[in-house]
Amino acid sequence: MLSRLTRPQFLAVCGLPVVALLATALFAPLPFSVAQPGLTADVLGKNRGAEVITISGAPTHGTSGQLRMTTIEATGPDASIHLGDVLGSWFDTDRAVMPRDAVYPSGDDVSEIERYNQEQMKESQDSATTAALRYLRMDKGDVDVKLRLEDVGGPSAGLLFSLGIVDKLGAGDLTGGKVVAGTGTITDGGKVGAVGGVPLKTQAARRDGATVFLVPKAECSDARAELPKGLRLIPVTTLEGAVDSLKALESGKGDVPAC
Repeated sequence: MLSRLTRPQFLAVCGLPVVALLATALFAPLPFSVAQPGLTADVLGKNRGAEVITISGAPTHGTSGQLRMTTIEATGPDASIHLGDVLGSWFDTDRAVMPRDAVYPSGDDVSEIERYNQEQMKESQDSATTAALRYLRMDKGDVDVKLRLEDVGGPSAGLLFSLGIVDKLGAGDLTGGKVVAGTGTITDGGKVGAVGGVPLKTQAARRDGATVFLVPKAECSDARAELPKGLRLIPVTTLEGAVDSLKALESGKGDVPAC
């Protein structure tokens, strides 16, 4: 024999699965990472007491400003990210929720990720050196360039490494005494590529005194979305274009592209 439930009883019984689903959604780990603005480093200067760029085999000259590469900091691949973390970051302009696979494409093993990031950094440094010396029409066999940047992995500092080499070896002063920051991968031929996390990198750049930010042209819209006040965006697609833009900005002659 079945007894008839009262309305409050019926609602209570029906509500149990809903509560269970909400609890599961709230506490279940999600495949995301939470990122925030990371460190920046002046490639024309020192990092952890050591010169970032050292050059032998060719004369170099002093520089007056800064070229700051930028990074983001993200929760680890084994961190448990829940719905509350996602919702909290959604309304916080200093944090961003990113698919874990986009932050850690090489998997979840921490040691494997560190190895992968270091390999990416080494390849980026080699390409940055090749691109810079090609731009300067200098023989790679005669000029020895060493790049050192502790605790940073990945390929996104390539553009800034190249610019730093050009600034030290080339004629003139690229920054004109300004604090210039940026991001972007670089190929041996000097082509600049997109990197991701640009809105957080612009915040890191402005926090550390930058007034100019070089951004891969394909990521202009992302960079404009939450652009800090006082930071000027310059889109770039090639190393040559980036150098030309900085020279035009420093001299006040010629057009400087904008996002």
